[in-house]
Amino acid sequence: MTALAVEMSASRLIGNVYGSSNLVWASVIGLILIYLSAGYWLGGKIADKSPNFHTFYSIILWGSLSIALVPMASRPLLRLTANAMDGYQVSILAGSFVTILILFIIPVTLLGMVSPFALKLALKDAHNIGKTAGMLSAVSTLGSFVGAFLPVLILIPTIGTYRTFLFFSSVMFIVGSIGLIKYVGRKKWLKFSWMPILILGLWLFGVRGADKATEGLIYETESSYNYIQVIEKDGYRFLRLNDGQGMHSVYHPTQLNYNGPWSQVLAAPFFNPYPHSPESVNRIAIVGLAAGTTARQANVVFEDIEIDGFEIDPKIVEAGQTYFDMTQSNLNVIEQDGRWGLAHSPHKYDIISIDAYRPPYIPWHMTTVEFFQIVFDHLTDDGVMAINIGRSPIDRTLVNDLGTTIEQVFPGTFVMDIPESFNTMLFAAKKPMGSWDDFLKNYSMLHDSQAAPLLIEAMGVTYLNKQPPIKKTQVYTDDRAPIELLTNKIVVDFILSGGTEVLQ
Repeated sequence: MTALAVEMSASRLIGNVYGSSNLVWASVIGLILIYLSAGYWLGGKIADKSPNFHTFYSIILWGSLSIALVPMASRPLLRLTANAMDGYQVSILAGSFVTILILFIIPVTLLGMVSPFALKLALKDAHNIGKTAGMLSAVSTLGSFVGAFLPVLILIPTIGTYRTFLFFSSVMFIVGSIGLIKYVGRKKWLKFSWMPILILGLWLFGVRGADKATEGLIYETESSYNYIQVIEKDGYRFLRLNDGQGMHSVYHPTQLNYNGPWSQVLAAPFFNPYPHSPESVNRIAIVGLAAGTTARQANVVFEDIEIDGFEIDPKIVEAGQTYFDMTQSNLNVIEQDGRWGLAHSPHKYDIISIDAYRPPYIPWHMTTVEFFQIVFDHLTDDGVMAINIGRSPIDRTLVNDLGTTIEQVFPGTFVMDIPESFNTMLFAAKKPMGSWDDFLKNYSMLHDSQAAPLLIEAMGVTYLNKQPPIKKTQVYTDDRAPIELLTNKIVVDFILSGGTEVLQ
């Protein structure tokens, strides 16, 4: 149980700074498996030399203490790394990553020693080897099941990553103490009596303060899905997740144009044939609502609209409502996976915004032909889809792949790059007659009619930064969507090319 819990918690501990891409997961899982293997070998060897309960429970007690010390030892290093991530100092990032993973050698190796030692002590005679090994394997597997789900679903969202380590450390210490007292004696346990004092001290005093020393931090929390921060600077509030690279939402009490991808969604309907007016927009869907920046802007541009916002993380919704004024009465927040929620929506939409992509964190099930067919089916006859896609300045493969996939369903796509960013907006209209010429005519009409300034600005930026049609590449399906291979390659190539900014 504790081994799996440490593995899950280690990923979150590191993910607060490095993110939760499959590269990070592979590093954590791979090295922990190596440490466990070393523990299995070493535990079996020691069990043969010293097959007694004193040694066995001593290993458990030392293992419990080492688990409690991991978050404390890693915290100053993670703070340093968080600052390096903001400045993207690659050498510090790499060194810190390796150092943090090394911190798990002792606790995980000690955990690995327990199973072969338990088998040695549990064997009574040669006739019951299979039964005993099977029983221990069954108990171990059930423990692994609990250790996989308890931290993620309950402990981390409730008490945080650091105290989750302390919780499992405490459980191990209690089990080890009971065993040592029962099978060896109280006098032997007294040699370890200082350990609970130290662990209790860590519970009370060892985890105070923010996880990151981020300037302007006004709120942080953890959920089953994300590490969440709200940053305030010069009157603006920003939502940051996990590694903190990229602003997922922005808020200012008097400003609405943030020169980012949020307002470009407002331009989507006007790829329809001229003339097309804002009054034709009645309902929109936002897949990846975050803290509601696009929803707030849409309320200003389109009158009397209904907005369905799909956001899988309830903690992000809470942050949006508390810190980003995400309290509009016409905003229907749906706390579900975006694909599932959209597929089961009874409505059709004039705009569907897909804002759930950011390399290397792209949900593959929202990149396939089958997903875009769901989007197409939930658009009105004049509906348009808008997707915010991250890219690097040297690689547009992701834009081309998604565009190629989308054009298997939609009659065509329109692409623009958001200035001074690594964001590309891709639009796909349900009607086949839409064009950039129609977009320009609609822009001229709205400009002359003095439509909402935010809409005029968004359309102007969209047209001035339009890009050539996509290049035909590969099509993603539910059966084959190699999005991780692509996003990992984009990030690695960007770093190796000497890039000094992080993909937004």
